[in-house]
Amino acid sequence: MGKKIKFYISKALRKYLNPPAIRDSQLDPTVAVWDNCIISNSTLGRYTYVSDHSRIVYTDIGSFCSIGTLCQIGGASHPLEFVSTSPVFYKGRNAFGRSIAENAFKEYEKTRIGNDVWIGAACLIKSGVRISDGAVIGMGSVVTKNIGPYEIWAGNPARMIRKRFDDKTIEKLLEIRWWDWPEEKLQKYGKYFNKPEVLFDALERNCK
Repeated sequence: MGKKIKFYISKALRKYLNPPAIRDSQLDPTVAVWDNCIISNSTLGRYTYVSDHSRIVYTDIGSFCSIGTLCQIGGASHPLEFVSTSPVFYKGRNAFGRSIAENAFKEYEKTRIGNDVWIGAACLIKSGVRISDGAVIGMGSVVTKNIGPYEIWAGNPARMIRKRFDDKTIEKLLEIRWWDWPEEKLQKYGKYFNKPEVLFDALERNCK
């Protein structure tokens, strides 16, 4: 048996033995989720994939996103202004199965990730953060702030490194919103996706 065949058999068995846990979430039929992932109270758009051992909680994710292995996105917060940060002192389920008090506290804040976002392996994304269309997050980053469209961020804490394209190109990409195109249009123009200017030229030619 060849090495390639062994690899795919091993991969299939791993996913079969350790399937992803998905609860109270909406995933487009084209979404791919690898083994040992946990997805809860979230939405994932078309052609988005989530690599193995990642956890996504209370997060809305757009289309065509690439999420690396061992990522943690969203999750619960704890009350810094209370006497204690322990969940036994506020309403909701907790690890102990009981509460000492029922103080009101909003434990989960929605995290929002746009379209065509690439999140590298082992990234931590704080709950409530907004990551805009086309952004890239370097592997191992800790994201605690909102990220603008087509910005590249990395580090702990993450900071902006540069933008993927010039402002005019970014403006045009946000204008055409290619991630909302129907399948037929994507098939037609997909061969021009190697460079933004090539795609823009093709669109302009077909508009004449």
